[in-house]
Amino acid sequence: MVLGLQRDKMKLGILKEPEGEMRVPIVPNSIPKLLKSGLEVFVENGAGDLANHSDGEYESKGATMATREDVLGCEALISINPPSLDDVREGCILMCVADPFRNPDIVKKAISRGVTLISMDMIPRRLSRAQSMDVNSSQDNLSGYKAVLLGASHVPKGIPMMTTSAGTVKPAKFVIMGSGVAGLQAIATAKRMGAVVYASDVRKSAAEQIESVGGRFIEVEGMDDFEDESGYAKPLTPEFIQKVNHTVCKVASDADVIITTARIFGRPAPITIPKSAVEEFKTGAVIVDMNADVGGNCELTSPGEIINSNGVKIIGIENLAGTIPSTASMLYSNNLTNFVISLIKDGNISLDLKDDILVGPSKESDFYVDGMGGVLICMNGELHSNQTRLGGIL
Repeated sequence: MVLGLQRDKMKLGILKEPEGEMRVPIVPNSIPKLLKSGLEVFVENGAGDLANHSDGEYESKGATMATREDVLGCEALISINPPSLDDVREGCILMCVADPFRNPDIVKKAISRGVTLISMDMIPRRLSRAQSMDVNSSQDNLSGYKAVLLGASHVPKGIPMMTTSAGTVKPAKFVIMGSGVAGLQAIATAKRMGAVVYASDVRKSAAEQIESVGGRFIEVEGMDDFEDESGYAKPLTPEFIQKVNHTVCKVASDADVIITTARIFGRPAPITIPKSAVEEFKTGAVIVDMNADVGGNCELTSPGEIINSNGVKIIGIENLAGTIPSTASMLYSNNLTNFVISLIKDGNISLDLKDDILVGPSKESDFYVDGMGGVLICMNGELHSNQTRLGGIL
């Protein structure tokens, strides 16, 4: 079954993000591709200013600059953060990062308003066709990179080994907790800067990946491969979490920079650095908590702030990818452009309800995850039938 809006030219609106968000969802270089697919593109005035893209750049690429009211009147919308659903027209297709498991009220509102909600963070990332549309990976890559830069800029010593006439400077020691996309980028970046890098993960299969980018794997006795069907880390028992924390924090006790990356899909961030461990870290150490926005991996993290605890600096800056707005916007824009173009049929966005990116892999697929759909959350006033896990939360 294919559902679409039959228009001569469908209007696609690009919204300006709320205050505090420097990224823009579509950059000027993506406009010609969208126009070529048959869409009309309307960009809210000033949408790209903080990402260093002027209104003139968008117009030169063929976009129409418009007021927010006019953009919200388009049949389809692209944003990063979901706008107020009260402002979105009934029947609109909204593509954004809704984080529906943590924001069920947004889903409920979309259902009540008859908005077709497409949440790009729900993409079935193991599908090869989805990789060019995977906003999680593109933004996590940048977050891992930026976490290392933050740690290096706040630690009170140099990073690489230096041999000088005054003596030899030992390289800094980094400990990266977790080796998903963000963790692997952090390991590689710290290694390129000249640090000695240790890294951990609850997935034993991650050891080879860690070593391939220059890290030294921290193994925990009794470790298994704690990975679920969708490729995310499984929730662990409290006993094993304590064991992992103790082992990794012991390695980190003399580290200069500790970066935490542990994030469980749809759940609060697990505590990987308890307060007692921070008290054992050396004076001058820096902790960069990459999950401050969902509770933090360090027990002492203060979201949005940089604090000092017994001489240990704890950085809880949220939305690290958003602090590199030009690059982050370009990658997000590429992801969304690839996604939108994949939906185009006869110049309109058409939703093929057999598309496994939209609705999730079928039960016959090796990538099927029970209770999980794809990026399509709801349409026509109903939660999609494949989103049964989300339905349980609603």
